[in-house]
Amino acid sequence: MTPPPELVGGLESPDYASHDRAAHEPYVAVFTGEGRTELDTLLSRYPNKMAALLPALWIVQRERGWVSEEAMVEVAGVLELTPAYVKGVVTFYTMYHQHPVGKYFIQVCTTSPCGICGAEDVVKAFLRHTNTGELGVTSPDGKFTVIEVECLGACGFATPVMINEKFVESVNPDKVPELLAELT
Repeated sequence: MTPPPELVGGLESPDYASHDRAAHEPYVAVFTGEGRTELDTLLSRYPNKMAALLPALWIVQRERGWVSEEAMVEVAGVLELTPAYVKGVVTFYTMYHQHPVGKYFIQVCTTSPCGICGAEDVVKAFLRHTNTGELGVTSPDGKFTVIEVECLGACGFATPVMINEKFVESVNPDKVPELLAELT
């Protein structure tokens, strides 16, 4: 049996801790079998392996729901990069989840224009109706994680929200229960 890859920065640190058991299960490599075939096809479209880093991270996130420390090490190995470089990219971009998240990942824009239009009340409504209680925490049933984001690029339609890949404009607190009901 192959030993697990070395951790880049401590899986058990408070920043990565989660009540979601996926954070504590043994790591299973993504880039084997079909995953490796997909990566090889992807690599053929880029001038070098480094150029495929972002798409390779998307593959990991699609397959696992998040990008763990072990996944960063795996990606570094298959793309011939350092684990520190991969971690730098993952931590720079907010689109990559660094801990397990709920089935529905809810992003609420709270930038100044949205803030003026009531974004904080929208956030509070999501936290209340999802039972998450606070930002970045996954609901006890594993369905929801709510975060604030800086600008979803729809200042004229405050408050915009993204639920997974679905973009919703002009959300107010009264609309939150309806949006959540559509998900279940």
